Amino acid sequence: MQAKKRYILVFVSCAFLAYCYFGGYRLKVAPHRPRRAQHESAKDGGVQPYAQLPSFMGYEQRQPLTNESTVAVATAAAPGKRKPPVAACRMETCFDFTKCYDQFLVYVYPPEPLNSLGAAPPSSPNYQKILTAIQESRYHTSDPAAACLFVLGIDTLDRDSLSEDYVRNVPSRLARLPHWNNGRNHIIFNLYSGTWPDYAEHSLGFDAGEAILAKASMSVLQMRHGFDVSIPLFHKQFPLRAGATGSVQSNNFPANKKYLLAFKGKR
Repeated sequence: MQAKKRYILVFVSCAFLAYCYFGGYRLKVAPHRPRRAQHESAKDGGVQPYAQLPSFMGYEQRQPLTNESTVAVATAAAPGKRKPPVAACRMETCFDFTKCYDQFLVYVYPPEPLNSLGAAPPSSPNYQKILTAIQESRYHTSDPAAACLFVLGIDTLDRDSLSEDYVRNVPSRLARLPHWNNGRNHIIFNLYSGTWPDYAEHSLGFDAGEAILAKASMSVLQMRHGFDVSIPLFHKQFPLRAGATGSVQSNNFPANKKYLLAFKGKR
């Protein structure tokens, strides 16, 4: 009886060792046996074994490269041969500094000629204040060849198609500008974009190209950091110049308040 128990114990031990040896060996060499993997994939209808495993990559990571991403990669690999995507514009990629080294000058496009009815192109009082402030500053130049920055004579502040200050046919107007160059070294001012009911932030009604956007209430998702400029929203009755002397006793900047409140309203 004792001998039978010893034989059974030896048999079970040998079977266990054989299972551990051959099972561990198979797991160890499986990644290095492509022929067997191909054989198993042929039996499964041509599906590779790793294709049946769950993926931990996100959906966006598994998508093929789009045209925009391809252009971005090509631009990084061969700078100067392709223009970067507009969404990736930075001062280093979409701005020409060669005219800004000696002095910083700003050119304002002259008003468009009168139309067939003898009416002047529409322009809001707020935009006229911006142009007047630039033209009366020491940075203004009437020579476009010496300018570092270009400001449109086209009013782009209110891009709500239901507004009375909305300027139509902006794309064709931009195409007629002699120094447009896809917006490079241009700055576009905007306070309102889109129209009722959603007021989409990116809905300007025209392609700004490589121009800098000086825009009010710009979200961090739409703003091109290091390129665009966030400006405050000012009312139509905002004065061009200050009146009486202010009563501020000290210049406490930056403000030491923790919370700052702003409100953007239209109607």
